Amino acid sequence: MNEGLDYAQMLEIPVSTVSVVKKKPLFKRWTKKEEDLKQKVVESVNDRAEEAPAPQTDFVQDGLYTSTEELVRPTKKGGKDKFLGRFLIAEGVAAGLIAVGIFITNMLVPNTAINAFMGAITTPAEEEAAYYELTLSPVVSALSDAQVNVSADGVISFTGETAVYPVYGGTVASVTATGEQYTVRIDHTSTFSSVITGLSDVYVNEGDEVRANLPFAYSDGQSEVKVSMYDGDTLLNGYTLSGVVPVWNQ
Repeated sequence: MNEGLDYAQMLEIPVSTVSVVKKKPLFKRWTKKEEDLKQKVVESVNDRAEEAPAPQTDFVQDGLYTSTEELVRPTKKGGKDKFLGRFLIAEGVAAGLIAVGIFITNMLVPNTAINAFMGAITTPAEEEAAYYELTLSPVVSALSDAQVNVSADGVISFTGETAVYPVYGGTVASVTATGEQYTVRIDHTSTFSSVITGLSDVYVNEGDEVRANLPFAYSDGQSEVKVSMYDGDTLLNGYTLSGVVPVWNQ
């Protein structure tokens, strides 16, 4: 037979001839038994070829027919895949139970952290008051004899020994020293601020909160103290003094 044929092709070719080589003894002629043996071999091969299932050759790879029994193989799901699927299902169930528990807790207990957080998100922030809506306070003590003045450009000034107060409550933005004198800047809102110069002593540090009714600094009367108020970078002058109290112009 041709050795170049593969097994699948061999099964499809019916056998009609076969060569049987039998060593014959010397001087012995061909007999009827050899003919019968040859015929039996041919019939046996053909019978086995008919009984064998024909291979399926529905797929072609690289120009050669390939049996589908070799290409299509059953995939057996391993234990890891089953474990992963069960783990994901359990995780989803746990997350759902946690969500339900949080929802029920928030319904029964109003003062929870999540409710406070959601309230902060849903509650609109209060609008910041404009500087001219704020009520200002005097910058010197009521017991002081210092004479307080305001210039045309809006700078309050005085010279005298007295405790010094902020014109409005706020946060100390900076404290700087120049020689023996101090300068303090106070942020009253995000845009409204005041700068006080010529102070002898300061009782606060940067970041401290100050109130209008509490002194934050002291003047020994040896130098002039000046108070300037700003809206952003703009120096404000739209106010007058009522005694020692600054009052916004209407």
